Amino acid sequence: MIIDWLAQHWMELLGTLFALLYLYLSVRENIWLWLTGFVSSFFYLIVFFGERLYADMGLQVYYLVISVYGWLVWKMGREKSGRPKMPVSRIDESLGVKLVLAGMVIYIVVVVALLKLPVYLGIPTSDLPYWDALTTTGGIVATWMLARKKIEHWLVWVVVDLVSTGMYVYKGLTVTVVLYAIYTLVAVVGYREWKQQMITRDKNVHQG
Repeated sequence: MIIDWLAQHWMELLGTLFALLYLYLSVRENIWLWLTGFVSSFFYLIVFFGERLYADMGLQVYYLVISVYGWLVWKMGREKSGRPKMPVSRIDESLGVKLVLAGMVIYIVVVVALLKLPVYLGIPTSDLPYWDALTTTGGIVATWMLARKKIEHWLVWVVVDLVSTGMYVYKGLTVTVVLYAIYTLVAVVGYREWKQQMITRDKNVHQG
């Protein structure tokens, strides 16, 4: 029984393990998070295709690309600042408006794609197109914010992870449900950790 279950879900398990490592490294602001995220996304791309969650599958492709982008940005940001880690920052009002508008456009595009493309391609339609599109949009925006090291990305992830947890309960992806419940908790912890890092940094700069 256990062996059969492992044989059926081994890819989901590996994706989960690398995702947990990715989470830990994200909270610690460790640049190696991008490598572990790349590996996790590769496995989940295959899992989501099998489950007909096409938007989430497409999101994994984006994650593969953004992992390379994030690595380069963090590396250059570290070198530019002259510090061991690229500094955490907040979004300003202008960027916030741009992200909201970009999110709305992405959501509409993803919804239309989920409703139209499967029919055109002759494949089964997405089970949860509107919720699938919401988590996909949030994931795209939040990961870009992480690549730019904006602290508010953790808050976006709290919402995305809660919605995703409900979706995976519905789909019966038990391991992934546990993973996303942990994601939600870690997003809260990550926000607090990064905020404390900002407070400590600003205090040291002021004293200096």
